[in-house]
Amino acid sequence: MTQDKKEGSQTQTVTMSAEEVCQVLKEGELEKRSDNLLQFWKRKTCVLTADGLNIYADTQKRTKSKELKLQSIKKVDCVERTCKFVYFTIVTTDNKEIDFRCSEEENGWNASITMALINYQNRKAVQNYKTRPENESASPGQEERRMARAP
Repeated sequence: MTQDKKEGSQTQTVTMSAEEVCQVLKEGELEKRSDNLLQFWKRKTCVLTADGLNIYADTQKRTKSKELKLQSIKKVDCVERTCKFVYFTIVTTDNKEIDFRCSEEENGWNASITMALINYQNRKAVQNYKTRPENESASPGQEERRMARAP
């Protein structure tokens, strides 16, 4: 990935590695509701990157219990605040709901995940637009109108 960086009066193109693109957006603890009948809340260490939410069973991040790729997330839903916790639900593309909560001190997880999801969807839309065939773009009349409006 390339990015233009201005230094003084010169513009310099910076190439970003895959590691930099997948940088950590947010890291901390969330509680995840278990899927079993009793539905206990279990504390997990979570790392949000530009590609997904990594959920670890331990604080040393040695055992990854789950990786939620952004491509498999449909939306972040059901945000509720109490005096102690912020509750939210991640809905996957196969309509599975995963419930999380965080303390007031760790607030902002739902917004961070939502923003990462929007950024991912925007990157995907731009990529799809750039790779579509030219003849698929528009009819000749529409193309002339589009070009007339272009800056």
